[in-house]
Amino acid sequence: MFQVRHTTRYHYSRPVAFGQHRGMFRPIDSPDLRLLSIRFDTKPESAVHWVHDVFSNAVTVFDFMGESETLEVDCTFQVIRSAVDEPQFPIDEHARLYPFEYNPDQQVDLAPSIMSHYPDPDGTVQSFARRFTAQGGGETWKILENLNTAIHSEFDYQRREEHGVQPPAVTLAQRAGSCRDYAVLMCELARRLGFAARFVTGYLYDPSLDSDPAAKDKAILGAGATHAWVQIFVPGAGWIEFDPTNGGVASGALIKTGVARTASQAVPLAGSFGGSATDVAGMDVKVEVTRLVPTLTSGR
Repeated sequence: MFQVRHTTRYHYSRPVAFGQHRGMFRPIDSPDLRLLSIRFDTKPESAVHWVHDVFSNAVTVFDFMGESETLEVDCTFQVIRSAVDEPQFPIDEHARLYPFEYNPDQQVDLAPSIMSHYPDPDGTVQSFARRFTAQGGGETWKILENLNTAIHSEFDYQRREEHGVQPPAVTLAQRAGSCRDYAVLMCELARRLGFAARFVTGYLYDPSLDSDPAAKDKAILGAGATHAWVQIFVPGAGWIEFDPTNGGVASGALIKTGVARTASQAVPLAGSFGGSATDVAGMDVKVEVTRLVPTLTSGR
């Protein structure tokens, strides 16, 4: 069982009024993740309700009351997260070797997630992607696994405070980026190989933050803030989660709150206020993910 507390504060030089804000805080229920409770505290007070977006994510909507010099959204939730020690992926026989084709019914629904989203004028992104088809020995799983591992091992992780993400070509050229940059890069690389890929936002549990002796030598990157990773659709196995920041696959440490075609569709909190840019005095975000009881595991 995990508890997540995510606090976002915006500071303003004078009292301002706030427009509607939308956030991705509510975990996505699934066979391996169950939401037990969720609570919001906001300043100023707000009416809270949920809507579902085009990806069926539960988007939290805040309608704030009155003016304030501070906008604060504090979300605390508890989840039960199960994990499989050695996950098995039942890939359809026709998709075990690369290249393969999605069946026509899947192709219609997956098409937007297969399409490349960024320009590649000098072909460096395409060239980097093709490297893995040569290394994978023709096996679909090896190609995806090697791609995930390469971003983790060959790139330098950087926590960036700037809004938005780097274009994949920039992350590739600099061999560095944040978890969101890594996720966007892996999505683009997978798409250029013909795979359907989605951007995922959520949280990451780091056992070392709970003083777990067994975790002291394991560097977990991206904890202490919102995290981003990738889903890739493989026939038979469905959407498989890859975390290129840490090189993990289907990790039990990931707590998913949103999936989207692009990173801009999965922003943790966004909205408007009545004023000018000079009224913004700063912002700070704090994320705490703690284990309340040992995570359930399965050997299957």
